[in-house]
Amino acid sequence: MVRITEDLIRKKAEHNEGLIGTLEELSLHQEDVEKIEHINNWCKDIQILYLQANLIPTIENLNKLKKLEYLNLAVNNIEKIENLQRCESLEKLDLTLNFIGDLESVCSLQNNLNLKHLYLTGNPCCDFDAYRQYVVAKLPQLLALDGTEITKSERIKAKQNISSAEIKVKEAQQEYARFRTEQKTRVGHNHDPTISDEDFWRSTSEHCPETRVEISRRSRKSKELEEEKPQKKLVSLFSKSGRPLNVNQAKLNFKFLDDDPEKFVLDLAVYKHLDTNLIEVDLQPIYVRITVKGKVFQIVFSEEILVDKSTARRSQTTGHLVLDMPRANCKPLKRKENTVLLKTNDKKNFLDVQQNDEMDFSKIVEKSDKPSFEDNTEVPPLEYG
Repeated sequence: MVRITEDLIRKKAEHNEGLIGTLEELSLHQEDVEKIEHINNWCKDIQILYLQANLIPTIENLNKLKKLEYLNLAVNNIEKIENLQRCESLEKLDLTLNFIGDLESVCSLQNNLNLKHLYLTGNPCCDFDAYRQYVVAKLPQLLALDGTEITKSERIKAKQNISSAEIKVKEAQQEYARFRTEQKTRVGHNHDPTISDEDFWRSTSEHCPETRVEISRRSRKSKELEEEKPQKKLVSLFSKSGRPLNVNQAKLNFKFLDDDPEKFVLDLAVYKHLDTNLIEVDLQPIYVRITVKGKVFQIVFSEEILVDKSTARRSQTTGHLVLDMPRANCKPLKRKENTVLLKTNDKKNFLDVQQNDEMDFSKIVEKSDKPSFEDNTEVPPLEYG
């Protein structure tokens, strides 16, 4: 059973800096709470209290909340209205979608003179004949019931017919009480704790407080078992230094072609009938990450690619995902020069002239018919010592 603890209230009081003594609004909805407790003593200044969508069977321990103006107990397991007489400031009470079959219990609200709005929609008592007439007559302070305004003429008519309404309500209550007794017996057999969860979820259950409690109990148990399971190790996509890693968590077959000097081609064998919406492609300059049904395939390139010029296509026959990724540093192929075209028997043949890069150009001299020097008479002859 989930209990209302001080830690839980402080956690919900973050808007009040965790102070619960001066708290004016508290929301404890959808916490699987099964009993109202402690709020009575810890949060006496509460004006608005949300307790909807829990498993609370009884309205209790709220008698000290003199400032309480709005109480929301919708979607709980309450079968009777009680213990709110001392909440003298109560203006709005929401009991939508509970299991209230004791309609006479609305009379316990007669001293809540400030009560203006009451919601009982979705309770078994709403199906009783003369339901609305009975409530309007018994609670003259109400301005609206189930969101519908109570007119002056309606109030007068309800008071005039209160005697017949009381008889109808009592008969309906007795019939519902018999139904609930039989229902508890039936449900008790279906909620045998020895029944496996698989059989329980497969079976048809009646809508009643016992079923809601059993559903909550089994759900919490399954959640606890799931949390106890060892967590799957997270896949590392990057090294400690930040370098991307090759990962094939999806265990898919693939071909990565890098023999083309202009581009890389990745052919990933994605499941043929897999919906393309379940495939996510994250293309980066040095790697691509493809997520298939939540599992990662990542491959790193040997050099950068042009992301904006890359394409990703899916084969309609095989289902494969093919990525064409142009290389960023790709140089266009040079046309071969120094080529001589020979014609032999009208057939074209190409003769490639190989260039020798080892030729020593330093030994090449220019041929000339002129003497290598001219004799100048003005220059004195060399003297030898």
